[in-house]
Amino acid sequence: MPIEQRGVDTIPEAERTSGPRDLLAILLGSNLCLGVIVFGWLPVSFGLGLWASVTSVVTGTLVGVAVTAPLALVSLRTATNLSTSSGAFFGVRGRLVGSVVGLLLSLGYTALTLWIGGDVVVGTLARLTGLPSGDATHAVVYAVLAACTVVGAVYGYGLLLRLSKALAIGMTLLLGLGLVAYGGDLTTAPVADTPYLLGSFWPTWVLAAVAAGLSGPVAFITLLGDYTRYISPARYSSKTVWRTTCVGLVAGLLIPQLFGTYTALAARGALDYAGPLVAASPAWYVVPLLLAATAGTVGNAGLMLYSMGLDLDAILPKATRARATLVVAVVATAFVFLGHFASDAQSAMTSFVLLLTAIGTPWAVITLIGHARCRGEYDPEALQVYNRRARGGAYWYAAGWHPRATLCWALGAGVGLASVSTPLYEGPLLALTGGIDCSFVLSALVGGLLYAALTPSRATAVVRDEQGESDERGERDEEVATA
Repeated sequence: MPIEQRGVDTIPEAERTSGPRDLLAILLGSNLCLGVIVFGWLPVSFGLGLWASVTSVVTGTLVGVAVTAPLALVSLRTATNLSTSSGAFFGVRGRLVGSVVGLLLSLGYTALTLWIGGDVVVGTLARLTGLPSGDATHAVVYAVLAACTVVGAVYGYGLLLRLSKALAIGMTLLLGLGLVAYGGDLTTAPVADTPYLLGSFWPTWVLAAVAAGLSGPVAFITLLGDYTRYISPARYSSKTVWRTTCVGLVAGLLIPQLFGTYTALAARGALDYAGPLVAASPAWYVVPLLLAATAGTVGNAGLMLYSMGLDLDAILPKATRARATLVVAVVATAFVFLGHFASDAQSAMTSFVLLLTAIGTPWAVITLIGHARCRGEYDPEALQVYNRRARGGAYWYAAGWHPRATLCWALGAGVGLASVSTPLYEGPLLALTGGIDCSFVLSALVGGLLYAALTPSRATAVVRDEQGESDERGERDEEVATA
């Protein structure tokens, strides 16, 4: 299979040969991994029992999917990735906001997947072969998994799609066996001696809904376009792609996360997930668990690393996608070692997802408002101005930035960070929300409402006359007049 040559350039119509089934396979197969499963452990580690954990994860996931899934339609229309597409609203240089957000999201989730997957691999190998489970073994396993991940990410979309299709079937079977393996030890009560993380039930439940449930869909705010850019709007309707995205995200996130809750309670894993999971596994499930840890890790981290390469390619247009992928792979692996040797898993995971959710949500909301305003009409050539090292075009705005859109995102992100509650940091606005983390809601409202109020409703549209020609000059004049 040849290495994918496309970066963040516009995908030609002849190459847009994927369909909704491929999108479903990616969203399902790539998420059936320990990097997603471990999020189901978070509510248990916060002191919640089975039903409180399940309701928090399901509620957060459904809310997140409702906000995130429509983003898939943006790249369906632009034929490029989402951060580049956001240049229609933030400016061709302002789209770097989306690239940085996407890079940080993918970097964190790639490191997390390699970290948790590697720990389970080490634990299962120790049980099977007596291999020492010290730091040296962890380092070797992390490095091997990272190397396998790089291969898939560098080869690109075609190989990752094939891998996801295989994982959708194989991982479903392995997780099904896991339900049987851990079913005898399942308890519905919270793990003993695990108090509510935030002191009482409802603040802790809301934290779980955001950190474990909502964070899953939010991780895809810049990723969905990596897949839908290969789907042709001439062959598949927006409604079909949206429905497929919703089904893929709900199934692809809830199945592994609820499996994580199930196994965390069965293994009594409150302070750690990987160790108790391996220790509580019956002997006959150790090999399937090893297979799940290796295959799932490579599949999920491969897609995340692929997206990181695209985001870095968008930031540094002179870099090829393959070279950008190798660079971010080294950085992600370094974060894995940092996480293993210097961080507490629960605190690191919770803080990371909450902070990135606060930063990423207003960007997603502004992009969705812009997409609705322009009714899905874009100028693909104008979106690529920055990549060509050129100037001008329908989305040039003020030196390549849309100042008001960028300001709205910054204010929304700032309010989100000021209202977040993590084990490592608490925002000053928590006193106004009764100690409950409302960062997702507040960042979305502030960023979205300000953008709607401060920008003209048709400012980002590419208007076409009856002969089908773009009236880009009138669009730019309107921007200058209203800036």
